[in-house]
Amino acid sequence: MRKDAGVWSIPKGEYSEGEDPFNAAKREFEEETGVKPEGDFLPLPSLKQSKKKTVKAWALQADYDAAAMRGNLFSMEWPPGPGRVERYPEVDRAEWFPLPVARTKILKGQIRLIDQLAGMLAGCQTGGCRPPP
Repeated sequence: MRKDAGVWSIPKGEYSEGEDPFNAAKREFEEETGVKPEGDFLPLPSLKQSKKKTVKAWALQADYDAAAMRGNLFSMEWPPGPGRVERYPEVDRAEWFPLPVARTKILKGQIRLIDQLAGMLAGCQTGGCRPPP
């Protein structure tokens, strides 16, 4: 269980200047999971994951089968140099975790996304569910 601590990530990708981040997030989710995200999205506050990377994310309540998720393939020469070009999945696997486990699995720079969502959902239970400013 500890061997994959801190290495999981939300589905994400880059978007070009002028591209709507929300549409890019939906596109990347579908590319990386094979599932078209639909429903009511809850925007999460942007976070600075590293000096060079800002993450914009949205939450969605849905009942997707994580075991059935399949993403795109990409080509890569392996081993580098004289190796063969092979196709590999963009994503190893998808899985759902209880919040305490998710906090140990996700990249350190994305833990705040889980904490922000948990706080927002706690507010929903008391009638104060609102998107962040």
